[in-house]
Amino acid sequence: MTHLILFLVIIIAVALVFEFINGFHDSANAISMAVSTKALSPRYAVLYAAIFNFAGALCGTHVAKTIGVGMVAHDAITQLTILCALLGAIIWGLITWWAGIPSSSSHALIGGLLGASVVHAYFKLDQQYDLIFRFRTMHLEHPALDVINGPNVLNKVLIPMVTSPLLGFIIGFLVIATLIFLFWRIKPEYLNRTFKKLQLISCGFLAFSHGSNDAQKTMGIITLALITFGLIKGDDFHIPLWVICICALTLALGTMAGGWRIIKTMSSKIVKIKPIHGFAVEISASGIILACSHLGIPVSTTHIISTAIMGVGSMTKASAVKWGIVKNIVLAWVLTIPICMLLSGIIYTILMHTPLSDL
Repeated sequence: MTHLILFLVIIIAVALVFEFINGFHDSANAISMAVSTKALSPRYAVLYAAIFNFAGALCGTHVAKTIGVGMVAHDAITQLTILCALLGAIIWGLITWWAGIPSSSSHALIGGLLGASVVHAYFKLDQQYDLIFRFRTMHLEHPALDVINGPNVLNKVLIPMVTSPLLGFIIGFLVIATLIFLFWRIKPEYLNRTFKKLQLISCGFLAFSHGSNDAQKTMGIITLALITFGLIKGDDFHIPLWVICICALTLALGTMAGGWRIIKTMSSKIVKIKPIHGFAVEISASGIILACSHLGIPVSTTHIISTAIMGVGSMTKASAVKWGIVKNIVLAWVLTIPICMLLSGIIYTILMHTPLSDL
């Protein structure tokens, strides 16, 4: 029993490592605009974002429930499955951070959970049937794939994966167009001063929305581990208060660490940003993210903010957007889920041959 408790503690610790990495990886989402326009210095920006991240993380658990009960069948979830999902997501998060590419921590975690669960189900079935079954089912209709909740993955992951960035682009384009129409007669110097001040509001709003969506994913994973261990009943999925608080705090601490490589990409490499543009990006993205959090949709804040930047930049001048950088970002979006499925599946295959396979 002691080793089971120890393994649960390890899983929670690894989940918090993922949350911390999520914080410093995605800190660029909340503060890159304010840093780029010099509305806030980098040091104060990360502190400011951390406070609002923490506040946002305390508001609601709809996304956590989607992650905890909506992605895969409960009989495919074990402590080892959860550990492998987290490790796959952490590895991909560190790779993309090092490369300075703003990828999705949300999709990394979801991909890791799907990959580890499918591989677990495959080996479980493999033990029950003969080699003919194994050969016959080595294709895309393998019954191990039945553990994936197809409708939920489609409706709450894959469709939003496409539509939320499109919304970010369109709404960002419309918001900046409206602002330019309203204020085109205002002197640039006065406009810059005014929107630098307004960015203090929009930046905080964006950080709050980021916390409301991203922190909940780790809450869902930790609660799933507690259910698997038997501390929470599976038919009564609720997030313990201590899980909410510790995830909120860890995300805030990660944000304070600051992922400066990605902040540089988001703030200057996609498009040159002025205060009015930064305000438009932050208001557009935060509105979409908060709506998705309320609906329990685990969207990528990175996707939405990046495309909002593109939409705002395109309104100014299409050539102002550095589309070569955008191509690398889009490639990371497309690859995140399959690569994390592969990573977590490989990790599970390795660890299943250790004493951890009994957990």
